[in-house]
Amino acid sequence: MQQVSGFARFIIVITTVSAAIMELIDTSIVNVALSQISGNLGATIEDTSWVVTAYAIANVIIIPMTGFLARYFGRKNYYVASIILFTIASYMCGNAGDLNSLVFWRFVQGIGGGALLSTSQGILFDSFPPSQRPMAAGLFGMGLVIGPTIGPTLGGFIVDNYSWPLIFDINIPFGIVATLLALRFVDKQDWEYNINRKAIHIDYLGIALLAIGIASLQYVLERGESDDWFSDTWICILSVAAVGGLGSFIWWELKTENPVVNLRVLRSRNLVGSNILTFVCGFGLFGSVFVFPVMVQRVLGYTPTEAGLALVPGALVGLIMMPVIGRSMGKGVPPFFFVVIGFLCFIGHGYTSSLATPEVGKDFFILSQVLRGVGTSCLIVPLIQQAVVGLKPQEMPYGIALTNMLRQLGGAFGIAMMNTYITQRYTLHRTDLVSNLQMNDPEMLQRLSQVQQGMTARGINPASAAEAGYRMLDGAVTKQAYMLSYLDGFLVISLFFICAIPFMFLLSTKKLDSAAQAKVAEESH
Repeated sequence: MQQVSGFARFIIVITTVSAAIMELIDTSIVNVALSQISGNLGATIEDTSWVVTAYAIANVIIIPMTGFLARYFGRKNYYVASIILFTIASYMCGNAGDLNSLVFWRFVQGIGGGALLSTSQGILFDSFPPSQRPMAAGLFGMGLVIGPTIGPTLGGFIVDNYSWPLIFDINIPFGIVATLLALRFVDKQDWEYNINRKAIHIDYLGIALLAIGIASLQYVLERGESDDWFSDTWICILSVAAVGGLGSFIWWELKTENPVVNLRVLRSRNLVGSNILTFVCGFGLFGSVFVFPVMVQRVLGYTPTEAGLALVPGALVGLIMMPVIGRSMGKGVPPFFFVVIGFLCFIGHGYTSSLATPEVGKDFFILSQVLRGVGTSCLIVPLIQQAVVGLKPQEMPYGIALTNMLRQLGGAFGIAMMNTYITQRYTLHRTDLVSNLQMNDPEMLQRLSQVQQGMTARGINPASAAEAGYRMLDGAVTKQAYMLSYLDGFLVISLFFICAIPFMFLLSTKKLDSAAQAKVAEESH
């Protein structure tokens, strides 16, 4: 694609970043609306959670295939078709009359949305010269930070003030505008005019193995906790399918001459290191964004809107930091420097969040959310840039797709691990708290007596008043046990980043100044 400038480049930036934000918003916006959807469609919360699972499974299947699909159909054609498919599926989701229809169209929406991350990133990078690609990485990183943060905020506002179909319907005008802008301003690359599809080998076996392995893994991560992990037959079967499918996929892709996912690009040390750290970043970002809203709503009494707004400081800091980091890297600051800062900030985010108590005010979390925003910015921008350094132009789509897939899988792994760990810690903390309750404790007896006397004074008989006192005590124990469990979850995030520190040294520590980047790009052709 011919590099553009001025107004055309501005439009491409707006279009690609908006498409990425739209895709990422839909990964989390539904979470806060599950209760409303289940009530409206007459389904259980467990069944309704398939609305989330179906989208995630479709995403992780299609993302690693975007490089091949863009080559087969032409990148612009594939990009525009994906936006249209995403928009139509959004309309159908908002008008679904039953749960089965909603789950089906969410899967279709995930297929369309899966292309928006990697293809948007490739189009954005190609519109900038090599010397300005760190800035492009910063602009694209803004979308990666904004999307997961805005999702719960926007979803909470819609649930509190409107009805759940609007969660999907808001995509329609954005999808229409993005389609028109992409048709007008995104140029085709030279090779797109001469695609010979008959000469392109379709790796059907690779596609099948990828779909089986990734879909099975995502199902296990999404549903493992709710289905009691390996005590459930389907979890056991799909765990075997995930290991067998992904193992066979890797073997086949390295063996065949025309793979659907070119794993040979992983010979680049930068790509390997950046992908591992991208997985860690996805774990921290999505794990934290999952734990925090649930904790403040369940323990501190926040509304969905308040929980979403509490995440905004991190997003605002990210918006400011992303272009600054991109510009600094363009001037020669080593990416490794920002990765170190990002790790330190995420470790600090987990630790400061773990210091909360049930009595803290809303201002308490500002520092921890700012640390999350700075940490995410300092990781995403250099990792996006490092992932493509040294790759040939024809290899870049595969490298970008692998990076985005691992970020999504890191997020899925983070959410699954947090969910399981918090459930286990809750049981342990509740048992410990109950074991420390002593019926001869004067302070506890006094609190029970005060509750009973207060309710008796309101005309409630003594037996019911006593029962209410014990319910109050049980509620206090439950609240404290959940609080301690969520705080433990934040410490796990810090520990995960500490354990991943050695992988930072897989990245190149050399400065990527403008001349060096131009030389790399020239040697790649």
